[in-house]
Amino acid sequence: MFSFEGKYRRTPGQSLGGASQTVEKESLIKKFQDQRNKREDERRKQSSAIKIQSCFRSYITRKFQSDILRREFDTARNSLEKNSSVDHKTLYEMICRLAYFYKPQDGQRLIFIFQELLKKGFDYIKTIDNIYNNGLLHLKQILHLSIKYLRCIAARNEPIALPMRILELFLSPINKNDNITLSGFDSNFVFSSIIYHIVKSGYFVCLKELLKNKVPSSIEKSSTPPTPIASSLFNLIMIPVQFITITSNKELGNFVMKSMSKVFLCEKFSEQIESFLLPAFTNSHQFPFEHLIDSLISFEKVKDELHTIVDITPSPYLLSSLLTLSQNFISVDIKNCVVIKYIKLLDILLSSLIPLNKHQYMTTDSDNEDDDFMEHEDEKSIEMMYLREEILQQLNSTCQIKCFINCLRSNSYNIDVVQSVCSICYKLMAVHMVSINKMRLLYTLSLHSSFVYNIWNICKALSTETCTGSTTSLLSMLGKGLPMYESDKQRIICILYVFCAMFSHSLITLHDAEFYGEERCKLNSQYAAMPFSLSELVPMSYYLRDACLGILDLAHPDIKHSINDEYQHALVHTFNNRKSDQDIQDEEKKTWICLFKVVVVLVRQLYNRDTRRRFCPKTHWLSSHVTVQANRVSISLLPSVKQVIVSQFFFKLSLNTTFTLYDESPPLANRDVRNLIVLTEIPFVISFAERFKILQRLIMANKEENQSEMTNFLVGPSINIAIRRDYVYEDAFDKLSPENEANLKLKMRVQLRNAAGLDEAGIDGGGVFREFLTHLLKTAFDPNRGFFQYTTDRLIYPNPHASQLEDNYIKHYYFIGRMLGKAIYENMLVELPFASFFLAKILSSHGFNLDIHYLQSLDPVMYRNLLSLKNEIDVSELGLDFSVIDNSFGENKIIELKPGGRNIPVTNENKIEYVHLMADYKVNRQIHSHCAAFRQGMADVISLEWLQMFDHHEFQILISGTSTPINIDDLRHNTSYSGGFSETHPVIELFWKVVASFTDQQKSQLLKFVTSCSQQPLLGFKDLYPPFCIHDAGTDLDRLPTASTCMNLLKLPHFTDESLLRNKLLYAIESNAGFELS
Repeated sequence: MFSFEGKYRRTPGQSLGGASQTVEKESLIKKFQDQRNKREDERRKQSSAIKIQSCFRSYITRKFQSDILRREFDTARNSLEKNSSVDHKTLYEMICRLAYFYKPQDGQRLIFIFQELLKKGFDYIKTIDNIYNNGLLHLKQILHLSIKYLRCIAARNEPIALPMRILELFLSPINKNDNITLSGFDSNFVFSSIIYHIVKSGYFVCLKELLKNKVPSSIEKSSTPPTPIASSLFNLIMIPVQFITITSNKELGNFVMKSMSKVFLCEKFSEQIESFLLPAFTNSHQFPFEHLIDSLISFEKVKDELHTIVDITPSPYLLSSLLTLSQNFISVDIKNCVVIKYIKLLDILLSSLIPLNKHQYMTTDSDNEDDDFMEHEDEKSIEMMYLREEILQQLNSTCQIKCFINCLRSNSYNIDVVQSVCSICYKLMAVHMVSINKMRLLYTLSLHSSFVYNIWNICKALSTETCTGSTTSLLSMLGKGLPMYESDKQRIICILYVFCAMFSHSLITLHDAEFYGEERCKLNSQYAAMPFSLSELVPMSYYLRDACLGILDLAHPDIKHSINDEYQHALVHTFNNRKSDQDIQDEEKKTWICLFKVVVVLVRQLYNRDTRRRFCPKTHWLSSHVTVQANRVSISLLPSVKQVIVSQFFFKLSLNTTFTLYDESPPLANRDVRNLIVLTEIPFVISFAERFKILQRLIMANKEENQSEMTNFLVGPSINIAIRRDYVYEDAFDKLSPENEANLKLKMRVQLRNAAGLDEAGIDGGGVFREFLTHLLKTAFDPNRGFFQYTTDRLIYPNPHASQLEDNYIKHYYFIGRMLGKAIYENMLVELPFASFFLAKILSSHGFNLDIHYLQSLDPVMYRNLLSLKNEIDVSELGLDFSVIDNSFGENKIIELKPGGRNIPVTNENKIEYVHLMADYKVNRQIHSHCAAFRQGMADVISLEWLQMFDHHEFQILISGTSTPINIDDLRHNTSYSGGFSETHPVIELFWKVVASFTDQQKSQLLKFVTSCSQQPLLGFKDLYPPFCIHDAGTDLDRLPTASTCMNLLKLPHFTDESLLRNKLLYAIESNAGFELS
């Protein structure tokens, strides 16, 4: 490459720029740097040239020497063929030559050697060892040549019997565990050295290729060898595998099992491996399963912490292989340490299993134009999909479930074991989207109360070290929305996710008596008992509530952080390593969202239990970390906008830090995004008063869209109807139907007509409408009308047999729902006590089917009887079947709870199903169409999404108000005066004195007389509009007090006598005369 021209000294460079020229510092430095780089390039070129020349010379020399030895080998063989036998020394020399120059084209020469070796047998090795004292090395040469030759002819149609026989012959002493000494070493060292050498020479790879090419592919799955060759290959595979069970060389055992795993278990299965080899391994009692686990995973203690070491690349095929092999080896008598390693290994290998959604992405979203490539990718995706299903089925097998349960029993306080099981469950549920109720392993663990209990204790105990050296709880950091190390984040997410999912599922199976600890379950306490006491649930719900809020902060952090960047860098050094790529951010956000969804489900379950029967302090669920301003959410929570936000947050999972609701609208701040999610998912962390203000703000914003500003001046679009007082329901049903009045959000004015058909006096400024709507709703919900009926506690719910009273009953429920929605829309209170299960069905956001716990509010007796069946020893004696008799107006009708139910008896095996089907029929199926129509009617006037900010108790308050006595002091403080009256006027002071002496009923009657509603506003009289006002009605003492309900105005004459004022006022408010009295 370089030539020598006689010059051995460097010629000085000539500078033509002159010595007086000024050179800048940067230019000078760059010049010398370029020169250094140039010299370094020259040195690299020189070194590379020397290496290439050396390699070429070596190749030429070796080729020349191989040709010489090959000619010597042929000369010796030709001379030997004339004789009848070959002496050991000559054969030894020929094998040594062949081992040096062997190439694939030397196959016939090697066959000649094999034939001679078979004639002499293993004694040849012993003779050579006695002569040269290197029998061990020579044996390795022979085995190495056999393996190389078999690999060459594995895919060709050439006989393999001879080299296979050589392997069997010279490995037979290992298989028989003979006592053989070679080269001065004992048999254990000899066998270990041979095993190590052949495995390193590709022994398992060779046998795999032979298995693939020499054994038929279309075979049934069986441990029996389909052909003699398959039997021989299996025996050869098992020779090194069995040897490690009798040797004390642990490193060799790990090397052999690791090599075997990489070849047979880690790569895509051929049909021969899947149908024969794996079943043969599984059914072979000599297969060292424990050694396999020990070779794949080990533990190392570093600074008092146990670290897991896995020296093999995780593979879904290895995971499937382990699950298959463990069927006959994972049992009760297996070592506990092996089971722990096995579960830890499953956890690590499960990470290599690609989720189903990624397969779908690969096959549907790729833009590659190469059809062959696409077809290959599709086949690979389908293959991985089937492998995934097979692995999930294997994990769901009885032996695997017993293995997990037994391990948890023996290691209930071993944090590493519990975390490994949690990690497996997390990957199944969060990564592979496996539902708990569809996988036996998951729901069995969820019913294992001690496991659930331990998860929560571990979750509370998880901590990390801060920059100051102290430790802080990860759960507390999560509740505060603080950033974490990546490792800490993964730990808390995994444990918390699994705990919430498991405990949430177990709560579904617990009725209230078990939940509140009133009765003990007669089943095994590990599987059926409530894991926690009520005193433990209180702080738990507190932590989980804050966790929900903290997760929202982490998923949608504020753009301007409350701490500076330097402090964040000191607190969490991983910020430097975070990538700015949008995909990474979306993936992290997806993780937080998945955690939020499962935590919020459990929080809602605990909250619902608390609303049915309180076990937490009164203000327990309120959080001071959330500040929602009613004037900032009016536009954002309109249904269409809210749907956009929630769909992006929960389903698209790729929401940016800021986003716009519409193309032309400004971006929504992250604080508003968090507040909207809180209002839709966990609204109970905000006080009822604040949520009620938000509801009023939303309604006001909606009214501005539907009602003009001139509506209050009797101008603009409105609904004007005339209603006969004696036929309020009939006239309203006809005139306010969707066909006649499509938009019920408009201002409504009512003209009432008396029994004589004459219009009643007065112009409807709002009071007549409120009186009409109150009377209409009480008539509609009156059980005597037939659309609703009472529970045993005299609470209202839909009549299941309304269809037999009215053919068109669906329209009536739709109409009644519209009217109740109109009352809420107009901020009217109506005294209607509803059953809690009926209100819960209206408010349900995930379909309106309720569980068995709500049956208690409908039929407490049936609820207790059904729950008693769970602890019944033998329910078959009761003669029950999957049907129920429905008695409607004296006519009995048999309703089947499931197809063919009347012929299916209730037994101990299906009694739980019967309990839930019966409850479902009573609470859901019987009144499904009634409630659906009612919900649709209510949603036509007011968005159900707004009402879902409240629970069913709060919803009842929205409808009927509170049952607290009217606060006269609050009313007096928020009362205005006109016509000459003032707060210090003698008549006014006398009035308040008389009112203060009224009974609670009389105070309600006074309020109804003036405002047409007997209930005080939910947030006090400061929200009454127009304000309560007392007007001077003159000095005529013969007059009665009168009222203008549209203006909330009480017209009071100048009564100076207390007794006269009391009598006149009571007569007016108790007469219940209506508007014609004025």
